[in-house]
Amino acid sequence: MKSSFRLIRYGIPYSAQWVAGVVLLAAVGALDTFRVLLLQPVFDQVLRPEAPEGPVTLGLPHSNWQFDLRALIPHFIHMHNDYVVVATSIVLTTIAKGVCDYVGTYLVNYAGFGMITDLRNHLYEATLRRSASFFHKHATGTILSTLINDVDRVQLAMSSVIGEFLQQFFTFVVGIFFVIRLGGHLSWALVLFIPVVITSARKIGREVRTRTRTGQDKLAEIQNILHETVTGNRIVKAFNNEIWEVLRFRRAAKRLFRANLRNVRIQSISSPLMDAIGAIAIALFLFIGRNEIQHGRMTMGLFGAFIFLLFKLYDPVRKFAYFYNSFQQAMGASLSIFAFFDAKDDVKERPNASAMPRFSNSVRFDDVGFAYSTEKGESQILHNVDLDVRAGELLALVGPSGAGKSTLVNLIPRFFDVTSGRILIDGRDIREMTLGSLRRQVAQVTQETILFNDTVRNNIAYGQPDVKNDLVEQAARAALAHDFIMRMPQGYATVIGEKGFRLSGGEKQRLAIARAILKDAPILILDEATSALDAESESLVQAALSNLMQGRTTLVIAHRLGTIRRANRIAVLEGGRITAIGPHEELLTTSPTYQRLYQLQFMDVPEQEDSLENEQQALEKLLQPTLWAEAEGQ
Repeated sequence: MKSSFRLIRYGIPYSAQWVAGVVLLAAVGALDTFRVLLLQPVFDQVLRPEAPEGPVTLGLPHSNWQFDLRALIPHFIHMHNDYVVVATSIVLTTIAKGVCDYVGTYLVNYAGFGMITDLRNHLYEATLRRSASFFHKHATGTILSTLINDVDRVQLAMSSVIGEFLQQFFTFVVGIFFVIRLGGHLSWALVLFIPVVITSARKIGREVRTRTRTGQDKLAEIQNILHETVTGNRIVKAFNNEIWEVLRFRRAAKRLFRANLRNVRIQSISSPLMDAIGAIAIALFLFIGRNEIQHGRMTMGLFGAFIFLLFKLYDPVRKFAYFYNSFQQAMGASLSIFAFFDAKDDVKERPNASAMPRFSNSVRFDDVGFAYSTEKGESQILHNVDLDVRAGELLALVGPSGAGKSTLVNLIPRFFDVTSGRILIDGRDIREMTLGSLRRQVAQVTQETILFNDTVRNNIAYGQPDVKNDLVEQAARAALAHDFIMRMPQGYATVIGEKGFRLSGGEKQRLAIARAILKDAPILILDEATSALDAESESLVQAALSNLMQGRTTLVIAHRLGTIRRANRIAVLEGGRITAIGPHEELLTTSPTYQRLYQLQFMDVPEQEDSLENEQQALEKLLQPTLWAEAEGQ
């Protein structure tokens, strides 16, 4: 019920369309019933040659209400015999019903699609604004299934289904009124069938709601497999694992198949059950009506209109089971949608947060601890980290895998929040600053290069769509990307494909570096990722990174000897703690962990990088224009 009210709130902005549509569909129900009532004069007057000429009236038994159909005939038509009056009434009623049906259905669907569009937009915005932990807890396929499949379920119920439901509902309401008035005491036999219909519909609806949620979960599982295998298709092929992935997909598809069959088994009961109830009711009324006509208590026309109205009621009653099932499916799908809305963010902006001025002094970790929740309990990643990074400093972070290096740097832009201690930028706790102003101070170049299926220019200017093209080009030149960009078919207007698949690894990295240069953030977080590149591409990327780091406060997760030696200080992380900090030469003598890492990770680098001077000379040579042209041409 709570989900229903939340959905209704999305329909409030479309109240005018809802009200107009409901009124018009109510008119459809009334006009449809009116056409059935015309059977009374058809049987009693039009089809009886011996019937005397006179008023063609509709009336109700045991009532003084009378309506002369001749009032519907335009004055310029002088023929007012029974046939013309009834035939004209049927045509005019049908035209009016069609117009009301068309406009009413359009307005209801307009409101339904409008509210679902708002819901989808709100859901997408809420999903994007969730903290990083949300995306760690929910698989990509589950998120996509909620954004697409669950919203589609609600859309079906709130647009086309609700339009037909309103039409059938008003047809039923008007029809039941006239059935009671026409049938008199006969119609009270309907009361016997009402509890049976309501009880069976509610029981079936509850089962449908549960089965729908199960089916949606199985569909999310399939989308998860699709996402993993499509995005990781090269790994699948490299390991010759196509058959295993096909079998995994088939098992998931079979689970969805079974869930859908269970849903269909429940839903399929509705229509035959309503058919049986309707057939029993009509058979009973035929038997009673025959006696009523024989004893002169009903005319043939009156009973014909009565029994035909019963048949008209049968169609809405039968469809109500389908409508109810559709609404239950929508309610089941909405549970997942509103669960996304209700997800509690680990990172929240305080109501009184203020904008952060441009960084100028230091980044300080003050007794910082970080833990995340797992099924087995809390898992502590960082312990009592104290670190002060001065403006303009290059701080290298080294340590074994799982030491907490990436977690530490991701705390600065508040992708996660510390669980103890605090992080201060220029003496202010970052939790007291707005997220937007904080993240404008930080640029990141990560191991996984994220590019979008858009133009080169838009990828570099991501987040700054209105920036001048000259500035984009300057950033590309600083990242040593301009030359290869200009060799592309449309230059900066070239679409690079999903995740930049048309580019090499080194080209992707240089675009990411250009994006960071254009952002011009004073704090740079860098995770060196050159291990997958060939020597030439690695040299180009390292030169671009050197340009990027100039004049910025840089925290780099270091993998290369050159970066280690250029760093002002090196922090050694082990088991979530900083066990040593200082320059390269000092740590070689004071930190056993650093000595071990140095021997394992940094001793196999090429000989030309064995000294800082040699590496700087190599970079200077790479920066010569003639060598750039030659390197890019290969």
